[in-house]
Amino acid sequence: MALPSILPPFWRDPKTNDNGFERLQKEVDRVFENFSRGFPVPVMGGEGAFALGRFAPKVDITETDNQMEVAIELPGVTQDDIAVSLTDDVLTIKGEKKSETEDKKKDYHLVERSYGMFQRMIRLPFDPGNAEPHAEMRDGILRITIAKPPEAASKTRRVEIKSAG
Repeated sequence: MALPSILPPFWRDPKTNDNGFERLQKEVDRVFENFSRGFPVPVMGGEGAFALGRFAPKVDITETDNQMEVAIELPGVTQDDIAVSLTDDVLTIKGEKKSETEDKKKDYHLVERSYGMFQRMIRLPFDPGNAEPHAEMRDGILRITIAKPPEAASKTRRVEIKSAG
């Protein structure tokens, strides 16, 4: 059961039967959606990392004494649609997600498409020097491993935590 509107009838659009507030909300949503396209979007998970576009893939970063591994969730993306580069201490992953599904039934035909570019840039906590990253794609997850130079491993120190009591 629909609730009656408390707005005067002249505020309602007779064609769509919506009120001025609903139209205003839709327009504001559309403006913000269009404005945010293509601008860098801050991503939680560390300083120096940002995503470009609307699709920001999830990233897990693990570090050991000898290497750093970056795992990126890219379901529905093929390795041909991804480019990985390393410039100084910045790892860049660019790509495009393309998706199309089609469903034909006796009384309807549905086609859904979605496309979106993404770019993740991750500043490494060390200069990889001439180390060649290793990248592997399996089951929708891209894993990039970068070996640490010996001098980067020696700069890490353990800090002792003392009791304050």
